[in-house]
Amino acid sequence: MTTQLRATGIWKAFGDREVLRGVDLAVARHEVVALIGASGSGKSTLLRCLGLLETIGDGQILLGDDDISDPRVDGNRVRARLGAVFQSYNLFPHLSVLQNVTLASRVVHGTPRRRAEERAIALLDRVGLADKAHAHPDQLSGGQQQRVAIVRAIATEPEVLLLDEITSALDPELVGEVLELVRELKEEGTTIVMATHEMAFARDVADRVVFLDAGRILEQGPPAQVLGAPREARTREFLARFLQ
Repeated sequence: MTTQLRATGIWKAFGDREVLRGVDLAVARHEVVALIGASGSGKSTLLRCLGLLETIGDGQILLGDDDISDPRVDGNRVRARLGAVFQSYNLFPHLSVLQNVTLASRVVHGTPRRRAEERAIALLDRVGLADKAHAHPDQLSGGQQQRVAIVRAIATEPEVLLLDEITSALDPELVGEVLELVRELKEEGTTIVMATHEMAFARDVADRVVFLDAGRILEQGPPAQVLGAPREARTREFLARFLQ
């Protein structure tokens, strides 16, 4: 399978605190990889490094055949090839839903306004939010805002979609509608790397589960193996505590 994203020997520290310690991760095209682990294990930092939102201390990141960790690379051009959604929706409060969704397409990719808006409306219609196109974020529920954030991320047809605990800030009754959208994206072949605490969802949707512990990948494999019959004692300990 073609590798879409590859991280090799990634180290990242904040001051004296090492958060990532030699992480190797390869993601195939159309693969969904779920990152799991305790708070502070490095999941979010790894996603931010992959998205060039943090500078790595050592290692290499390839997007396709391009070394995007090279300091000479234009980070903005690389980020334009990726989609990212985080816990806090990060929608621009002064812009309408439609303006939020089309901003990157128009400003970064130079898509004509009419074409950008037609795609945006089609995507919003798909997630049941076409009637909210001219609303502002503060007029939407948390689940609606997070679906808009995902639509904004996929509107530019990114090569890889990075999702960081996108349901953690939602009320429980809103989680399902957001996860259903991710499930649909997987079925369409979207390449996704997601940090999640939704173990049942990871079991059902991910092609591979990666367990991080103290900044290292301790175990990875098919969901049934990692979540159902983990080989490492630390993985078993984490899952037992998490599932209590």
